[in-house]
Amino acid sequence: MIELVILGMLIEGKMSGYDIKKVTEQTVGIFYKMSYGSLYPALKRLVQSEYVTEEETNDSKNKKIYSITDEGRSHFIQWLREPLQSNKREYLIKIFFYDYLDAAAKKQNLIAYQQNIAHQISQMEAVQSIVSKELEQLEDKEQYYYRVSVMHYGVHFFKMENEWLKKIIDKEEL
Repeated sequence: MIELVILGMLIEGKMSGYDIKKVTEQTVGIFYKMSYGSLYPALKRLVQSEYVTEEETNDSKNKKIYSITDEGRSHFIQWLREPLQSNKREYLIKIFFYDYLDAAAKKQNLIAYQQNIAHQISQMEAVQSIVSKELEQLEDKEQYYYRVSVMHYGVHFFKMENEWLKKIIDKEEL
């Protein structure tokens, strides 16, 4: 994942490792964390795979400047085209960079993901209904308070996410 975040940042233009980390923290940092300990090995891998070039600045800090190659850009855009997945909130990283993806692919992926979220909501609401009925039969409902609260959180979270997806599909968010 870190390599893809770096490629997305470098689409914006040439950057040093420090700049990549700083821009990442200021943008996707709310849901994605990157350390220098993982950044520089990832940059090295990207240079070796020829997705990124490295340029020495020969200044007092011996800073290196990184640029995305055409192959790196193609690799990144191909990743953006893939269907959205909810694992580790990777989809938020992809959506952040969707300005680089064509409108048809954006809309297709967002609608498909929204349908997936709507299905998850339906499943969770069905489970919630069953659990509520079972809880009515128990003497000590408090014993299950935190487990049930997490289930309620899940339903509320996915409903919020579904509403947000509707808004960005219709371009109501700005």
